[in-house]
Amino acid sequence: MKWFRLLFLIGLISGCGEIDRGKAYITSQDGGVSVIDLNTMELVESIKSGDYPRGIGITADGEYLITANKAGANVSVINLNTKEIEKNIDVGINPEFVRVYEGQVFVSTEPSSTGKPPAKGEIHEDEDEDEEDRTPAKIAVVDIASGKKIREITAGPETEGIEFSKDGSQIIVTNEADNTITVHDFSSGDLLKTINAEAYGLRPRGIKVSPNGKFYVATLEHSDNFIVLDKEFNHVKTVKTKHDVSEDNLHKGKSPYGVSFSPSGDKLFVAASGGYKKRSSLEVYDGKSFEKINRVETNGRRCWHFTFTPDKKDILLACGRSDEVLVIDSDTLNISKRIPVKGIPWGIVTYPKAIGSLDQVIKSHSHSGHTHN
Repeated sequence: MKWFRLLFLIGLISGCGEIDRGKAYITSQDGGVSVIDLNTMELVESIKSGDYPRGIGITADGEYLITANKAGANVSVINLNTKEIEKNIDVGINPEFVRVYEGQVFVSTEPSSTGKPPAKGEIHEDEDEDEEDRTPAKIAVVDIASGKKIREITAGPETEGIEFSKDGSQIIVTNEADNTITVHDFSSGDLLKTINAEAYGLRPRGIKVSPNGKFYVATLEHSDNFIVLDKEFNHVKTVKTKHDVSEDNLHKGKSPYGVSFSPSGDKLFVAASGGYKKRSSLEVYDGKSFEKINRVETNGRRCWHFTFTPDKKDILLACGRSDEVLVIDSDTLNISKRIPVKGIPWGIVTYPKAIGSLDQVIKSHSHSGHTHN
């Protein structure tokens, strides 16, 4: 066992026998990674990353944090012991969504996207980007141990979300510009199946597998709904996220993006941004029937990504345009705290690792020689 993990485990038991809840790491588009102590729910430090970081991931042993840096077209590998960037690795134009799995970093790129990083303080919403270019995008694959990009997987134009099948044999990718979801072989990257989502809605973004591996859920941002696929990627159900038509609720449930099941799989959570400058909500559904059961009114703006805490007691929701992270009790769904985080917070993960819209607790599989997820 590496010494970093050993020190972390020794530190799990703190004063009065309480268990250390860990930390949350949040990328901010204006630069850097903010760190929240989950014991106090306070912002405790900031870590330097590459320019305009968005996607974020962490290795299973907690040694390295990975950020996708849109302005630099690279990913940063940050040593969490030294808090220094060990390496910036070129991956391709407009890297965004990051997943760390089996000792490798999988990062979506968007060569066809015309959107550029805005200057600090400039209002710029991805919803308004021109999507006419259909240049096939790549999922760049980086080996953490060697610090090199080792291969690329050709997906659809403007790749967005990345997920892995329960057995780790397949990679599932959402492609915004051509409204498809593509399934690829993990080892070769070969295309196995294409799901045309246009029959159900437009602009697939978030993608998440259920804890039992029986379902996949993909959010369709421009159609205000999500689709449910079975484990063979057959369409099961289309569910609207925007139900209300009254003026007061006109934007509630609109523009769904980040999605995750609860750790047990009994509930499904969908972060809906509400559209440009509108207030976001966290929509809650039954994890089996996918019937809507609740909604968290956030009063936040552009709340895209969220994570459970490792002990499953809270949900942390990053709200980019209101510069805050919300702490939501996972049982009562009440907002217990609003933590100011400057710089347009985008992505959020925890260590120890927890399920959320950007991460998943996954056991290592034998098809790779790597051991870190």
